[in-house]
Amino acid sequence: MAKVSYYTEEGLNKLKAELNELKTKGRADIARQIAEARDKGDLSENAEYDAAKDAQGLHELKIAKLEETLSNARILDENSIDTSMVAVLSNVKIKNRKNGMVVTYTLVSEEEADLKQSKISVGSPIGKGLLGKKVGEVAQIQIPAGLVEFEVLDISR
Repeated sequence: MAKVSYYTEEGLNKLKAELNELKTKGRADIARQIAEARDKGDLSENAEYDAAKDAQGLHELKIAKLEETLSNARILDENSIDTSMVAVLSNVKIKNRKNGMVVTYTLVSEEEADLKQSKISVGSPIGKGLLGKKVGEVAQIQIPAGLVEFEVLDISR
């Protein structure tokens, strides 16, 4: 059974644009590479042709995976997010209880995760550990560096 993923409207539009780019420009580029390799003669000993065909297979696989992702994608209405507990698309302000560092993360789908923009995946250890927590609760999360405790300071959208 396919896994449903939740996206912001912006994130879903990026995926659609990427798929469109792969189907149009990407396929045309690969077709041109195959045609150029085919023009170079004997296909049985043409490494360039084999490489172009392999690239075509990988490209089509990427398109198929993206189409599957889009078929299982759902847009989350940010206005309907319950801010009483941590959920997908929540902005969560947390405090590391060991060193006192305070950070704010937005929990997003795996495809939209970008640490530079403070967007972490709900599938990451920290994302999983924070889901369902309320303000004031402490999440004990096992990360590669060991057990870390985060206190939820604020939840918003």
